[in-house]
Amino acid sequence: MSTIKKMVAEFIGTAVLVIFGCGTAMTVGCDAANGGGYILTALAFGLVIVAMAYSIGNVSGCHINPAVSIGMLVSGRMNAKDFISYIIAQFLGAIAGAGVLKGVFSLAGLEDKTGALGSNGLANGNIPATIIIEVILTFVFVIAILGVTAKIANGAVAGIVIGLTLTLVHILGIGLTGTSVNPARSFGPALLAGGDALTNVWIFIVAPLIGGALAAIVYKLLAGDAEKA
Repeated sequence: MSTIKKMVAEFIGTAVLVIFGCGTAMTVGCDAANGGGYILTALAFGLVIVAMAYSIGNVSGCHINPAVSIGMLVSGRMNAKDFISYIIAQFLGAIAGAGVLKGVFSLAGLEDKTGALGSNGLANGNIPATIIIEVILTFVFVIAILGVTAKIANGAVAGIVIGLTLTLVHILGIGLTGTSVNPARSFGPALLAGGDALTNVWIFIVAPLIGGALAAIVYKLLAGDAEKA
């Protein structure tokens, strides 16, 4: 598959993730006291992964997340050239997705719901705690991806497992940081929202990348050089 096609797939997938994931958060709210909105947002992010995995997965592998891509790079499943192209496509897709959300909500007269476009926030204003939380959440997400995609035989169920894992980490993380585990997903909304969201976005870029790289290192140590089967 050509690099351009992979980039287009990653662009589309990341845009869809932001539109439906962050859009759901904007619509139903993410207050932990409001259980329905909380769960709906977690499910929205997870279900997008399921949908995209079975639509663009055969084109690009459906990373739609720089933390996943760095995990693939560190684990030796991806080369540096593809990694860079994926990162570019993912960030551009996230910006485009946030732009669509801002435009649609404004056009519909729902500016009061636009807020920070589903961007992430600090855990009780604490930067160290936020970094630790995002590293842990991303570690769990990426190591699950590396594990389920290690065997070709898992291909039929991989998208479901990955989507459910993303839902899982959102269930814990929404009430803490809004759950990033994805630098692109955080950057797009923060860029267009501005303010504190943009000031703190570096945390949601750095921490998930660390979590993704750590997941790859730990998985390699645990699984060794086992080949796909």
